[in-house]
Amino acid sequence: MKENNFLNKEKIKYLVVHCSDTNKHDTAKDIHELHLSFGWDGIGYHKVINKNGVIENGRPEYWVGAHTFGLNDKSLGVCLIGSKNFNVNQLTSLRKVLNNWLITYPKSKVVGHKDAIKTKKSCPNFDVIDWFYNGNK
Repeated sequence: MKENNFLNKEKIKYLVVHCSDTNKHDTAKDIHELHLSFGWDGIGYHKVINKNGVIENGRPEYWVGAHTFGLNDKSLGVCLIGSKNFNVNQLTSLRKVLNNWLITYPKSKVVGHKDAIKTKKSCPNFDVIDWFYNGNK
């Protein structure tokens, strides 16, 4: 791994929530294999939350992600498996991941992929900012 592939903890500004937008890839290993097929260095997300709410590790947190174009060097990414209608276990685990990250990266902001950059994607298909900061879904 090259030196410039390491994240600078002080530069983390965003905690980006994604969804897999598919039901074909159920685990971090599945997504890792998919991302390898794209020619990437492996899974682009730092965490993956399965449909049963299990939190899996993806890319190490010290390594620049491959999840949000233009923000990878200043963000961490978490991916919910599925496309819509995430269950209570997934959302509970998501809140746990985000709260833990906010302890380590207190200057960062929680956003959805669609909120982080100008994109036509609707990922993660719900208003993450309203859900996280206002308790709505």
